[in-house]
Amino acid sequence: MFKSLDSLLNSEIRLAVISLLVSLEKADFKFLKEKTRASSGNLSVQLQKLNKAGYIEINKSFKNNYPLTTCKITTKGMEAFEKYVDAIQSYINISKSN
Repeated sequence: MFKSLDSLLNSEIRLAVISLLVSLEKADFKFLKEKTRASSGNLSVQLQKLNKAGYIEINKSFKNNYPLTTCKITTKGMEAFEKYVDAIQSYINISKSN
């Protein structure tokens, strides 16, 4: 009856990161931190979890001698997000039909 939800995306910060990256080509750590209002440490941990799952790619480089971390959603991440949204939609549709 109910579709299962991806437990990795059930985290508010991870879902927010994926949601932001769906509409962007890539985003840097500072932008993601500002938009999610997460602490640097927490955001870093959540990004590593998404990266380990293959949902995002993380690129570390330098810009004007300062570290720059950028993230990009992968095809696997896009598919997981679409499946998650579809599952949530099925919950909404079931509750509307009752």
